[in-house]
Amino acid sequence: MTHTVLVTGVSRHIGARVASALAADPGIGRVIGVDTVPPSSLTRDGGALLGRTEFVRIDLRTPDIAQVISAEDVDTVVHMSLVSEPAKSRSAMMEHNVIGTMQLLAACQRSAMVRRVVVRSTTAVYGSSPHAPAVFTEDTEPVDVPHSGYAKDAIEIEGYVRGFARRRSDVLTSTLRFANLMGPRVDSPLTRYFSQPALPTVFGFDPRLQFVHEDDVVEVMCRMAVEDRPGVFNVSGDGVLLLSQCVRRAGRTALPVPSPAFGVLGMLARTTGLVDFSPEQLALMSHGRVVDTTRLAATLAWKPKFTTAAAFDDFLQSRGMGADRTAALVDWLSGLATRR
Repeated sequence: MTHTVLVTGVSRHIGARVASALAADPGIGRVIGVDTVPPSSLTRDGGALLGRTEFVRIDLRTPDIAQVISAEDVDTVVHMSLVSEPAKSRSAMMEHNVIGTMQLLAACQRSAMVRRVVVRSTTAVYGSSPHAPAVFTEDTEPVDVPHSGYAKDAIEIEGYVRGFARRRSDVLTSTLRFANLMGPRVDSPLTRYFSQPALPTVFGFDPRLQFVHEDDVVEVMCRMAVEDRPGVFNVSGDGVLLLSQCVRRAGRTALPVPSPAFGVLGMLARTTGLVDFSPEQLALMSHGRVVDTTRLAATLAWKPKFTTAAAFDDFLQSRGMGADRTAALVDWLSGLATRR
C-alpha cells in the first residue's frame, strides 16, 4: 500500500529530519509537511533538507488542517509540532501545543482515510521529585504531577490522544515519550545549559539523567509511521549519566548553590538571555529522571544506536567542548557582566 503521510512541525530541525527520512522511503507515496512558517531550508536552498516533502503553510490551531487531511487523502499523521519553550509567551506556547493538537485530532477523527497517528511526547510527563520511583515504566503514575510548562502541555496532549484512541479504535495510535534530546543540531534549554562554562548545580544533589540522540529519534518515529505498533513507549538511550559526570565530560565548572539560589540563578539566566530555565528543568536538575525502555525494545526488536553517554559525547564533540575551563569561565563571566 502506498501511504500519504502528514508530518507537523517541519520548520524545526527534528520535524524536518523526520519528514525528509519518510520522503526518502520508496514505500511512501507522498509526504506533506505542515507548519506555521516555512522551514529555513526552503528559504536558503530550495528545500533540500525536506527532499520531496510537499510543504503547506498552516496553523494547527485553526480548523484548516482538516481540509488538508481530507483533500490530500492522508492516511498517516506524524505529530512532531510540540515545542518545549515559549517563543513569545507561555500562553502562546500552550495554544500551539494543546489547542493545535486538539484541532489536529479532531480533523483525524472526522477523516475516513486516517489509519495511523503517531505523536511525539516527552518523559517530562512523569515529573521529577524526591518521591518518584527509581525508574518509570509507561504504566507508572507520576507522584507529583507537573503543573506548568511543556510537561503540563504534554500531559494534556496525551489525554486528548487517549480520548481520540477510544473514539476511533480503528485508528492505530502510538505515543512516544522521549528523554531529553541530544545531538549536533539539537538546540534546547538543556543543551544551552551545558554550553555555559559555569554550570549552577543544586548543592547536595547529583541527579541521574538520560538522553536520546536525534538520529535515534528520527529512526523510531519513521518506523512507527509505517509499522502497526500502537501503544505508549518510553524512548531513551541505554544507561544513565549523573549530572556531575556530564559536567566533567563537558570540561565545565560546576557551581553548587543552595536550592533557592539555584532558582534565582535561573531567573537571572532568563533575563540575560543566556539560558531559559523553566520550573520543570529546575526540578530535573535536582531530582533527575530515569525511564525503562523494555517495552519499545520488545515491540520493535530495536535498540538505539547511541547510549545516553554516547549521545551526550556526540553533542559535546559537535560543539568543540571540553576546552580550557579557566579561559572559558572568564569569557562567560565577562559576557554576563556586559549583559547586566
